[in-house]
Amino acid sequence: MESELTHLEGKINQLVQLCHRLRKDNDSLRQQVAATQSENKQLTEKISNAKVRLETILSRIPEDD
Repeated sequence: MESELTHLEGKINQLVQLCHRLRKDNDSLRQQVAATQSENKQLTEKISNAKVRLETILSRIPEDD
């Protein structure tokens, strides 16, 4: 009986450690996702600005008839 309780205690400790590690990993992944989303937003804005500038330049070029 004593060894079964000791074994169970060990398994519970492993589970607790796993939960802590997963929580830490989850927090890290959330930060990475937030950073990636922010970078994606900035890049989308840069692309949009470049598109507007390019369209402006193209509109100034006379068309060959």
